[in-house]
Amino acid sequence: MEKQEVILTVEHMDKNFGSTKALRDVTLSIRKGEIRGLIGENGSGKSTVTSIIAGMQKADRGQMTYEGKSWEPSSMIEALEQGIGMIVQESGTVPGITVAENIFLADVDRFKTGPVIDRKKMNKNAQDILDQIGAGDIDAAHITGIYDIQSRKLIEIARVMRKSPQILVVDETTTALSQKGRDIIYSIMKKMKKEGKSVFFISHDMEEIMEECDTLTVLRDGVIIRTFEKEEFDEDAIKESMIGRELEGDYYRSDDEGRLTDEVVMELSDVNLVGAEPLIDLNLVLHKGEILGIGGLSHCGMHSLGKVMFGALHPQEGKVTVWGRELKDEADAMNLGIGYVSKDRDTESLVLHAPIRDNIAAGGLDKISGNGFLITPKAEKDYVSEQIKNLEIKCQDMNQYVSALSGGNKQKVVFGKWVGRGSDILILDCPTRGIDIGVKQSMYQLMSRMKKEGKSIVIISEEMAELIGMADRIVILKDGQSRCELMRQDHPQEADIIKYMI
Repeated sequence: MEKQEVILTVEHMDKNFGSTKALRDVTLSIRKGEIRGLIGENGSGKSTVTSIIAGMQKADRGQMTYEGKSWEPSSMIEALEQGIGMIVQESGTVPGITVAENIFLADVDRFKTGPVIDRKKMNKNAQDILDQIGAGDIDAAHITGIYDIQSRKLIEIARVMRKSPQILVVDETTTALSQKGRDIIYSIMKKMKKEGKSVFFISHDMEEIMEECDTLTVLRDGVIIRTFEKEEFDEDAIKESMIGRELEGDYYRSDDEGRLTDEVVMELSDVNLVGAEPLIDLNLVLHKGEILGIGGLSHCGMHSLGKVMFGALHPQEGKVTVWGRELKDEADAMNLGIGYVSKDRDTESLVLHAPIRDNIAAGGLDKISGNGFLITPKAEKDYVSEQIKNLEIKCQDMNQYVSALSGGNKQKVVFGKWVGRGSDILILDCPTRGIDIGVKQSMYQLMSRMKKEGKSIVIISEEMAELIGMADRIVILKDGQSRCELMRQDHPQEADIIKYMI
């Protein structure tokens, strides 16, 4: 691409978290009008370097230059005021306040008339911003907590874009979005590029990053390995740069049989659920040793289905039976050997500001206690250590807070909570969202091993390749209803799935 003017440089940057070297002598730059992709395995340093650029934290060594001047932002607020905004990977909204208050967070005083905030004016301004980015279906006057994870992410985007930043950092944001939400992000990026502004785009989706980016920088273990220009993009070369080797073994399942046993472990009978994601007259069975895939477009009902199968949502009509017994609630689900991994990992599956030890042990307290009520420190330590070892969770030790982990290692902690207690049924809602190809492969291999052990798995996914690659049977939902059932042995293609979704 034509060599435009450099807007920001990072030189010889180091960052350590205890004994972990998150960044090691990182030097990079971004030009005006450039979309720079950052890619690497979880924990490679992508989010660390961009969070330093955006004022979230400080580097231990190195210097930055922004628009020809030394750049040392004291906070994300200061960085955004100066023209660098970041949409973070984790949830960045406050659920108990209005959408407008989230968009103007730390800036609501601008709407004060004397001691009173002019909420009508604030709501109008916020709604205008939402309309401009293509999220006008979100009502600025409503409480943020009523919206799903995708809508809350669009609210964060609106908050950043109201300042018209010169540099935008998009940190794995698209993993929380449907195709409509992704198109909004892509449109914003293209508009910024056209206006001579710059974007750092972090994603694990190889297809989108190769499509949307002008250049692509690969990090591994806190070190920049290589930067690819557009004409050099090659998927195999990028993957090998990311993990330092070719992927070995099967990525998805290698068997093509997909035969089902006669034993049914869970059954949904005439289930009806009212809400934002309704379910209508849904009948479904899960067999012992089956991997059942559930797919569909946004708001098709698949995410609420996962909650119903775990007893977290109660249908108004119909019932869920497990091992022939009607499911009552989440505690009953755990007693019946069911585990659940939520799509909204950081708020529903983890306690971020708690150690790895507490998060994993919380799922197996009844397993750790030798006599039913007493948990010894040694028993807890042995239990958690086993999960960290088996799942290869990268951490300083089990006392490290989950909030300090990469996305892939957070997800491994969630898996550890349920695998550790020996769950016979696992309901996985977007289990590989926001994790790299290496961790994805290990997750898929774990699912394959669990299937061979006779465990039953439900994969709710927005990735068709994942459904096709892993499931024995795929059920597609549309408007809360089952539209089709596709069997593995029939070798379904993406086109077969899409026609039932839309």
